Amino acid sequence: MQINDKSGITEYMASSKRYDAMKYNRCGKSGLLLPAISLGLWHNFGEVDNMFNARKILRTAFDLGITHFDLANNYGPPFGSAEETFGLLFKKDFKQYRDELIISTKAGYDMWPGPYGNLGSRKYLIASIDQSLKRLGLDYVDIFYHHRPDPDTPLEETMVALSDIVRQGKALYVGISNYEPKETAEAAKILKELKVPFVLHQARYSLFDRWVEDGLLKTLEDNGVGCIAFSPLAQGMLTDKYLKGIPKDSRAGKNFTYLNEEQVQDNMNKIQELNEIAKNRGQKLSQMAIGWLLAQQSITSVLVGASSSDQLKENVKALENLTFSKKELELIEDVLKFSAT
Repeated sequence: MQINDKSGITEYMASSKRYDAMKYNRCGKSGLLLPAISLGLWHNFGEVDNMFNARKILRTAFDLGITHFDLANNYGPPFGSAEETFGLLFKKDFKQYRDELIISTKAGYDMWPGPYGNLGSRKYLIASIDQSLKRLGLDYVDIFYHHRPDPDTPLEETMVALSDIVRQGKALYVGISNYEPKETAEAAKILKELKVPFVLHQARYSLFDRWVEDGLLKTLEDNGVGCIAFSPLAQGMLTDKYLKGIPKDSRAGKNFTYLNEEQVQDNMNKIQELNEIAKNRGQKLSQMAIGWLLAQQSITSVLVGASSSDQLKENVKALENLTFSKKELELIEDVLKFSAT
């Protein structure tokens, strides 16, 4: 088991076999370690999905040393069903390993009807964590996030609610997601004054989406907070799925909400050129995209989804080559600067 505090100090500790191949990084300046690759349950764990497949993915993840399972109250579909699925499988397979797991969930997006079912009020957050714990079958989660900023609720109200959730024993740590740099700095200041362990910002980050580099990563570093990157494969664009066109069963082929055919077509030349760089590195495009993120000093973990255990195994192989030469980085930047016409 390799432990990296992202400051250049690395040590090796004896562990059971499943942890040997996984790398673990420190969340900012906290005491918490996360696996370099975490598993997100946004898709493929809802009521409409195959329970056998979900169980196989979770078991494979744990066998690979992935100790962090990431959820949100509205993951499904329908809302809440991913937490229910995980709760059932946790009881069957993982209950005895509770102290070896980091389980996170979030609240902030639309969850139930009426004026109290979304955003960032104290009413919503405390009701949400109570509901999530029931669905998960847990006494506490390890990390509870506010999923998005609420422009109409005072930030102090939201942060005090997170603080009280920790003090009530319902979460060990808190995080935020989708916050801009200024909002993040203000949240960090309040939580520091409240003496609450604020350990992670979950942010969208990939080769195709680098908004976090415009101030957020520096803000997190200044405040000793880690960053976990979601959508590292740009909804599948940074895989070999679209190299020969748009499959009908793909997200873009189905006009998926967050990815459409036009986006894929606009980036097709970049996808193909990046794939050539990955091939020269002996990697799949998806593995290079994950490795590129983990090579960033500020990234604690990369959050991947998986539709199968084989896909998850392929993503974890990214850890076999996290070193990029100066020339490779320059080639990647040249491709990303290219504007397709």
